[in-house]
Amino acid sequence: MLAAATTRQLTRHNTAMLQGLRLGTVEELWFSGAARNPLQGWILKPPGFNPARKYPSILQIHGGPWAQYGNYFMHEFYFLAARGYVVYFCNPRGGQGYGEKHAKAILNKFGTADYADLMAFTDLVQRKRYIDRQRMGVTGGSYGGFMTSWIIGHTQRFKAAVVQRTVTNWTSMVGSSDGNTFFRRWLGHKAPWEDLQNYWRQSPIAHIGNARTPTLVIHSEQDMRCEIEQGEQLFVALKTLGVETEMVRFPDESHGLSRGGRTDRRVARLEHIARWFDRYLKP
Repeated sequence: MLAAATTRQLTRHNTAMLQGLRLGTVEELWFSGAARNPLQGWILKPPGFNPARKYPSILQIHGGPWAQYGNYFMHEFYFLAARGYVVYFCNPRGGQGYGEKHAKAILNKFGTADYADLMAFTDLVQRKRYIDRQRMGVTGGSYGGFMTSWIIGHTQRFKAAVVQRTVTNWTSMVGSSDGNTFFRRWLGHKAPWEDLQNYWRQSPIAHIGNARTPTLVIHSEQDMRCEIEQGEQLFVALKTLGVETEMVRFPDESHGLSRGGRTDRRVARLEHIARWFDRYLKP
C-alpha cells in the first residue's frame, strides 16, 4: 500500500521528444455494461481533433483475458490516432482489476458477457456525433484476437477487422498451445474428447459462417501460446466464404511480436494494420 496518495515523477528522459509531438487527447469514462455493470473505458481522439467532423474509429480489445487497460502509454493507439482514427478501448467482464466476479464472468462462457460489454461500449461510442457509423473497425491480439474473430462471426457492424495472434478453435488450441492445462481449466476442466460440443460452441470458427467483414490475419510463426494453425484456420475459412482477407506471417517471431519483436518487424506490423484500416475505413 502507498504511504501517501501522491506520486512523483522520477525521470524526464523523453520530455524534449514529446514536446515536438502532437499527441491525441484521452477521455476517460465510466459506463453501464450489458448487465448494468459499471465499466471503465477510454476514448483517444486524433491530434487536432474537431468535434464537428466525422471520424473513422477503431475498437481495441486487450489480451489475457485476465489483463486490463489502464493509465499507460500504448504506442499502437497513438500511431492510429495520428492517422486520423478515434481509438477506443475498455475493460469488459473477464479481465482483471475489478473484482473476482468481474474476472470470472467468462469462465467456460467465452463470447458471452465479454462480447455483450464490448458491444455496449461500441454502442456508446457510436452515438458520439463525431463518429462515422459507416467507418468503424475492430482489432485485438491473443484474447483480443479471439474476441475480434468472435465479433466478425456475430455482427457486421464493423467495416474492417485485424485479427492478431488469435484463438479460433479451442479443440485444436489445447493440443497445440503451451497453455494446454490452464485452457482446459477455463473450459470446464474436461478435455475436448470428453466435451466436444462445449469446446466448439465457444470457438469463433464455429460461427465464422456468418462473417462478412474484410479481415486481415496477423500471426507469428514461432508463437507457442497461440499456434499459427489458429490463424490459418481463420484465414482459410474466410477465403472459402469469399470474405476479403489477407494473412501476414512473421518468421522467427513469438507471441510477443508487438512488444518484443525485431524492430523492423514491429514497424511492419503497424504498417500492415494501418494499411488494412486505411483501405476500408477511409474515403
